[in-house]
Amino acid sequence: MTTIARLVLGGVLIAAGWLKIGTPALSVQAVKAYELLPGGVATAVGYGLPILEIVVGALLVLGLLTRASAVVAGLLMLAFVAGIASAWARGLRIDCGCFGGDGTLAAGQEPAYLSELLRDAGLVLCAAWAAWFPPGRLALDSALGLSDPPDHHDDNEENVS
Repeated sequence: MTTIARLVLGGVLIAAGWLKIGTPALSVQAVKAYELLPGGVATAVGYGLPILEIVVGALLVLGLLTRASAVVAGLLMLAFVAGIASAWARGLRIDCGCFGGDGTLAAGQEPAYLSELLRDAGLVLCAAWAAWFPPGRLALDSALGLSDPPDHHDDNEENVS
């Protein structure tokens, strides 16, 4: 289960970052559309977020520094949930910009806040699972001895004769 959780979360982060990294100005506009951060901070977040998403996603897919990466990913997802919920509560009509774009909606398009919140809440759960449990199969953490292998059993169990 942990392997699935980290692969799903990592894959989503890589896709989101990859779709934004080639158009950083649009990423900045999407962050600014939330009207939550001062201009300079929003600009820095807009430029840095795609890189962070790709790096954290890659670490999760590789199973390297899995728990720390899952915590960072979970915090990112919580920030996204808060941002989307805030935009919805304040009556903003924006696209989340999660997978590219500049945050504007196409003519006639309605915001998809509920589905975005549900998706990101599910990803928060994946992050929590990956942070709590060992990294799972195909994880470099296990191969490099940075965590117990997924099939590790307690060797201190008493033997009853």
